[in-house]
Amino acid sequence: MEIANLLTAIHNKFANSNLAEDVGGRYYQDIAPLGTGTPYCVYSIVSSVMDKTFSEVYTNALIQFDLFCSTAYASLMPTMYAHLKALFDECGLSITGSTLVVMRETNLVTLAESLDEPLPDGSTGMLHWAVDYEAMTSLN
Repeated sequence: MEIANLLTAIHNKFANSNLAEDVGGRYYQDIAPLGTGTPYCVYSIVSSVMDKTFSEVYTNALIQFDLFCSTAYASLMPTMYAHLKALFDECGLSITGSTLVVMRETNLVTLAESLDEPLPDGSTGMLHWAVDYEAMTSLN
């Protein structure tokens, strides 16, 4: 249940943020609906590992945020990335049943893809930035 609570906390932090505004409220857990317009963001768990010390139990999760935009919105991608960093780097999260120990960016991969058919905005390319965050939590 701890991971579900972490995902809920991430979703709640998106609300009313600059990043949510950048993507027009289009942020989704695991997968975006077919036909979603760009820009948008998808976040998901890449891995989750329990760790124990003599007195504490931790969960170390790797969360991936995928930022997507058509080439028509290419100039927005660095802003979206900056807003993601401002929102989640070393952030505070209110997680039911757990305490966030640390949340920090660990990796960024930038991709660009040519499309066979134009998007509704006329673009023939898609930008995709995959940003990984380590989120370490401890049970309360």
